[in-house]
Amino acid sequence: MLFCLALSFLAAQSAFAFDKDKSSAISHYIMGVMYEDTGDIDKAIQEYKSVVKADNESALVHLNLASAYIKKGDIPLAVEELKEGSRLDPEAIEPHVALALIYSAQNKPELATGEYEKALTSAAKEEPKNIDIHKSLGAIYLQQRRLKEAKEAYQLVIDLSPLDPDGHFYLGSIYNELKNNDLAEKELKRSIELRPDSPEVLNYLGYLYVEQNKNLNQAESMIKKALELDPSNGAYIDSLGWLYFKKGNLQEALKNLEKASSLLEDPVIYDHLGDVYSKLKDPEKAKLNWEKSLKLNPKQDSVTKKLSKMKK
Repeated sequence: MLFCLALSFLAAQSAFAFDKDKSSAISHYIMGVMYEDTGDIDKAIQEYKSVVKADNESALVHLNLASAYIKKGDIPLAVEELKEGSRLDPEAIEPHVALALIYSAQNKPELATGEYEKALTSAAKEEPKNIDIHKSLGAIYLQQRRLKEAKEAYQLVIDLSPLDPDGHFYLGSIYNELKNNDLAEKELKRSIELRPDSPEVLNYLGYLYVEQNKNLNQAESMIKKALELDPSNGAYIDSLGWLYFKKGNLQEALKNLEKASSLLEDPVIYDHLGDVYSKLKDPEKAKLNWEKSLKLNPKQDSVTKKLSKMKK
């Protein structure tokens, strides 16, 4: 029901696209809308089909047909109509939004993401200064691991709104992924300046320092502040445990990493635990945790090498 309401709303936002000289098309369209509003979906479909016969160049009528088919429960035909509407009006936002909703309901995340991207790309052309649209596009690119496009999207967010802490945070995380630690640090620091009480950013920069084995005292302060704000976050507890490992405090490292693993099943945490147990001369527990890590994420060359070295 919510989907149909949303689709009807989107259709209402569009202007009549068909030729106004073809009065029969307009007449059938009005009757179709009337029947659809009163719940007579079969008659609405008949009227919309008559519109298509009179004028098949209207993207709007295909959107209305899709809405009617959805209400009737015929999703395959609805998808066909939405695709045709999109073909007729490549810049239209509505068909892509509707297709994304359908694919999401069908548990087809890749197809849904693709349609959301098309909708947002069109929306960005209509509203080039809307930072929320660019943020959403950036999030989709990040999900798809398209780091170049994600970087461009969040850079545009910052260009439009220099005081946006989220823009700086995500741009910093992208620079980290791109192995540009200096720019990552710069953007993350700026994000913290703009929003000092963001546990996610505090932990991110603190962990970045730990991974680089630098500014460890500053990193400890950041991670502990993140935990004050979100004390049961397994990722932040892992960061603190890994910090203690880097400082050589193995018992504190073990305590925090075991706690993190009880809260969050994550390959990084198990990898860290494996390293701690290896340092503590407990190869069986090291092996067990590295194997857990690989089970969750088989594409970890460093963990595979550790296990291979242990077997040798």
